[in-house]
Amino acid sequence: MPTEKYDIVIVGAGPVGLLLSTCLARWGYKIKHIDMRPEPTVTGRADGIQPRSLDLLRNMGLKRAIMAHEPAKVYEVAFWDPSEQSKGIHRTGTWASCPSFLDARYPFTTLLHQGLIERVFIADMEKYNVQVQRPWRITGFKNDGLDKEYPVEVNIGHVDGDEKETVRAKYLFSGEGARSFIREQLGVGITHKDPITHVWGVMDGVVRTNFPDIKMKCTIHSDAGSIMVIPREDNMVRLYIQIASSTDKDWNPRKQATTEEVQEAAKKIMKPYEIEWDRVEWFSVYPIGQGIADRYTLDERVFMGGDCCHTHSPKAGQGMNTAFLDAQNLAWKIHHVESGFADRSILKSYEVERKLIAENLLNFDNQYAKLFSQRQPSAGEVSKASQQTGENQVEDNEFIKMFKSSCEFTSGYGVAYNPNIFNWSKDHPAQSPLFLSKEAGTTTQRTGRILTNATVTRVADANVVHLEQEIPLNGSWRIYLFGGEPSKTKRAISDFAAGLSKKNSFYSAFGHPSLDQVSYHEKHNPHSLFFTINTIFNAKRPQIEIRSLLPEILSRYFDHVYADDVWDQKVPDAKAAAHAKMGLSQEEGGVVVVRPDGYVGCVVKLVEGTGTVDALNNYFSTFTSKKVGGAERASL
Repeated sequence: MPTEKYDIVIVGAGPVGLLLSTCLARWGYKIKHIDMRPEPTVTGRADGIQPRSLDLLRNMGLKRAIMAHEPAKVYEVAFWDPSEQSKGIHRTGTWASCPSFLDARYPFTTLLHQGLIERVFIADMEKYNVQVQRPWRITGFKNDGLDKEYPVEVNIGHVDGDEKETVRAKYLFSGEGARSFIREQLGVGITHKDPITHVWGVMDGVVRTNFPDIKMKCTIHSDAGSIMVIPREDNMVRLYIQIASSTDKDWNPRKQATTEEVQEAAKKIMKPYEIEWDRVEWFSVYPIGQGIADRYTLDERVFMGGDCCHTHSPKAGQGMNTAFLDAQNLAWKIHHVESGFADRSILKSYEVERKLIAENLLNFDNQYAKLFSQRQPSAGEVSKASQQTGENQVEDNEFIKMFKSSCEFTSGYGVAYNPNIFNWSKDHPAQSPLFLSKEAGTTTQRTGRILTNATVTRVADANVVHLEQEIPLNGSWRIYLFGGEPSKTKRAISDFAAGLSKKNSFYSAFGHPSLDQVSYHEKHNPHSLFFTINTIFNAKRPQIEIRSLLPEILSRYFDHVYADDVWDQKVPDAKAAAHAKMGLSQEEGGVVVVRPDGYVGCVVKLVEGTGTVDALNNYFSTFTSKKVGGAERASL
């Protein structure tokens, strides 16, 4: 019997493995996905979806299924500290979970247990005939290269029986969690960033209490200890209670505690308020240390992500959210290589980009953990912080500075990739005076950072829409053509379209293989599987006649033409708010190139002649599999 072959074998059906599988299943890849557990997570484990992750889930069309479970939503964090009269705890202040300066679409944290989230992904995968094979585990693997196209041999077996399989794959991915078999077999070590470790008790349940902020996220500090309160779906609440630290005289990393012991500790900490449990749905005690894998891959064939690569405290709620972005980052890069768009060397950037984010997470988590366990600001300090809102926040003490920076990080909007072949900088191989940058003050967009959100009117149907959500997560690059005032940019746009139409342009070189068979109703990828073009004019919607204003190659994106005519409080004086938020001329416009994962790649000035497309040809030629625009391809 011939050996079955797959594009990828994914081990572990937690958040990182499931999101990777969901993306690749949608893009047509053949997947073998296994998990040791007989069923998805029943309850407990990760529960917090941050605002940036909710953007991602919406972009995947999964947000509605998540919200159907009626999760808790945290808009504010409350701080409770010992009262001055030593009569228990009192509230010393509150702060927005996602302050207005972040300009988030969903300024809240969504709380829902991991099992329900897993099931949303599984249901989507099954639409594309991908199922999780349970309970199966990996027993061995090797990149032996015996099959050049499918170089990785993978051995798997049934957890409870003698049944075994050997398959071959182009890629193998570990989403196994902290005890990864694949990582151990590769000999990849874990570097611990902070020698201090903690043992935590965590409890999900339904409570009866007179504590007024039980429906909010709270940090509670008392003379009897500390608690973090997290509201949950179905009227539940989660309590995190630190029960031991390696700084304790009697430190024991295997310290255990019963449900009753943790409940009693919580009662003491929360005095003078009372708390009782109607039921406990999930309880666990576990040690937490800060560690990061030394490598995420050794050969760009066997990859790792999620908790397999980074462990940290649960207090900031970053584990699942970081895992989501690990998976998204790897998914589109594998897709680009396997579909023939990009050179295989781009796969090196997965470890470079995502390990940096994990490093930043652990550094942040270290600070956050210390903030949690050390002295909290006085009532006066926090009250002052609470009274300051929006852009007028005065950072005149360390607590306010820390909290502001942590809000950006914990929301997910603080992810920042360094300059590389995808994220243009002045040192990028592609050079042109038309490239714009935040550093030079010629645009507000920072490469390697998420695109600033903007609200516009879709011309085709007069719907007011979120521009950054108009292209789904489909593996395509997003080209935002800000067309300025049509009367001033008509020639520049015509020249831009002519440049795209040239045979060796970055756009035409990767045209749709069956262009004559593309559906009339295809709106995202009518010409190319790798690009979607949005055109945004500084004009009122009734003034925009798509087919008279735009050449055919651009007017074909009929559903992606917009009027920049929606007022935005962030730029109240702007005539064209979306142009202004991008830091582009409201008269002359510009071009913003966004990676398939929503992060800005480069920004180029829109000019008459060939200059704009020439600059983009130079940019794309540094990593595409074909030589485009006459430029030589750079090495990554």
